[in-house]
Amino acid sequence: MGFNCFQKNGALEKRKRVVTRVLPFSKMSAPGRDTFSDAEREKVEEMEDSEEEQEEMEESDGDQEGDGAGDGTVQPRVYIPGIEPLQPGEELEMDQTAYRLYHHCQTGAPCLSFDVIRDDLGENREESPLSMLLCAGTQAETAQANRLLVMRMHNLHGTRREEGDGEGSESESEGEGDEQEEKKPALELAMLPHYGAINRVRVTRVGDTPLAAVWSEKGQVEIFDLRPQLDAVHDSAIMATFLREQQKEATPLFTFTGHMTEGFAVDWSPKVPGRLATGDCKKHIHVWEPREGGAWHVDQRPFAGHTHSVEDIQWSPTEPTVFASCSVDTSIRIWDTRAPPSKACMLSVSQAHSSDVNVISWNRNEPFLLSGGDDGLLKVWDLRQFKAGRPVASFKLHSAPVSSVEWHPTDGSVFASAGSDDVVGQWDLSVESCDPGTEAGLPTLPPQVLFLHQGQTEVKEVHWHPQNSGVLICTALSGFNVFRTISV
Repeated sequence: MGFNCFQKNGALEKRKRVVTRVLPFSKMSAPGRDTFSDAEREKVEEMEDSEEEQEEMEESDGDQEGDGAGDGTVQPRVYIPGIEPLQPGEELEMDQTAYRLYHHCQTGAPCLSFDVIRDDLGENREESPLSMLLCAGTQAETAQANRLLVMRMHNLHGTRREEGDGEGSESESEGEGDEQEEKKPALELAMLPHYGAINRVRVTRVGDTPLAAVWSEKGQVEIFDLRPQLDAVHDSAIMATFLREQQKEATPLFTFTGHMTEGFAVDWSPKVPGRLATGDCKKHIHVWEPREGGAWHVDQRPFAGHTHSVEDIQWSPTEPTVFASCSVDTSIRIWDTRAPPSKACMLSVSQAHSSDVNVISWNRNEPFLLSGGDDGLLKVWDLRQFKAGRPVASFKLHSAPVSSVEWHPTDGSVFASAGSDDVVGQWDLSVESCDPGTEAGLPTLPPQVLFLHQGQTEVKEVHWHPQNSGVLICTALSGFNVFRTISV
């Protein structure tokens, strides 16, 4: 199904390791209020520091401790999604100690899709404050109200850990206030008007030029140069000029209209700069080859094989001519572009899931493909055994369709998943429970689940940040979450 609206030997090595799985949300009796507003914001809201949220939670906890002793108030308890639904008057409260980093923001109209723009600040960054660059596309109420966004989130500090419950002096409190102001996160946002809701965004660099491939409801795939927006989010003077001059609809570098319908599947090749593959809702896949002068040659002959909508595409991280695709027809296919498009499907599993296969992710460190479907299942496929048509692992966590999956950029056993049940899971395939089925009274969770993140509404997409170690970013109807857990 297309989510086009908001509604070390090359094997699976198992290490016997005892871990504490973290479920960082508890159920509490509270007034019926939403964590996030559902109303569309006309102005971009400033990012909210997790420290302020922690203080509010502490005050709420203090009230409950004082008032709930004799009035029957329900005390906090661990919440496991899918086991016991929230009752009227209950809401989720987050355990801040389960997070090393947590921030959230909203961008006006919600974003169906986003991607991380790599920067030049180095790899494997762990020291606060962190910063990141994102490109996203909105799904507004009207076609004219949509925007292609470039965001710079910076001054992102970690969560505060409690160290005793004693009260400090007034001077210490004043010092803490100054420190909190210094640690206030910041968001710079450069927006270009875009006619039509944006279904999916994927970013790459060709030389020094950052490019975004945009699939939209117009039935076109467009390529945009992101340099003007990136310059604006780094310089206030340039931003002022950008705001004055860039309010008309953006002009793409290149547009392909040959799909004749809208779609979702798009991926840049990690091996050949500028090479692109796109798939549409009428089963067709086209491969783009870059040409000099900022142009592309798109073979008009579609890659034939799927019988229904192509939902996702992933290029091989090692073979420049090989990519994978998944479809509503329940199949996953492996293609080689050296063959003619009508004969390019080299391998396929016709019944990879019992219904639509929504998303796939190709492991950059091991020969594994990860898939998620409408059946709520997550499956791991060993590409050396793909002909057998059987996954090497299958997991059931999500109680609704899986909307996003992604392998960790450096750890070949770790991945993240998100579903329409508004649960984001962190997984580690190397973990094996010492006593499966009885761990801490959590018999329904696979032992490979490390962490369950919740609190967002209608989660659509999740990505690891490739340079900030362990950081996950999620987009949802309720906005963006940026976090790092104590588990990864």
